[in-house]
Amino acid sequence: QVQLVESGGGLVQAGGSLRLSCAASGRTISTYAMGWFRQAPGKEREFVAAISANSGYTLYADSEKGRFAISRDNAKNTVYLQMNILKPEDTAVYYCAAGRTTSTLIVGTVDYWGQGTQVTVSS
Repeated sequence: QVQLVESGGGLVQAGGSLRLSCAASGRTISTYAMGWFRQAPGKEREFVAAISANSGYTLYADSEKGRFAISRDNAKNTVYLQMNILKPEDTAVYYCAAGRTTSTLIVGTVDYWGQGTQVTVSS
């Protein structure tokens, strides 16, 4: 079993930045692709970004390209999401996820979910 705990969310003004962290415990995440999803009020959970197990490949939703960056430190068993130029429409609960590959993560096939961290962007 893998436990995922997100942190780093909060309230930020539009145009600002936040860095989310996802700390894993229970077992190493070095063999898992990792990803971030988000869910805004009244909307379905959607894919944000994913990174392969060896960090050699990253994938982003179109609306996040150029603003968000996913990274990982397997030695620390941690995944990050750097979010820049934040917009009010980025307001959501952000979830960390572990899966077999980036291709399966992007369609929502997830082995483990975190509990989420709230990000609120004010205009």
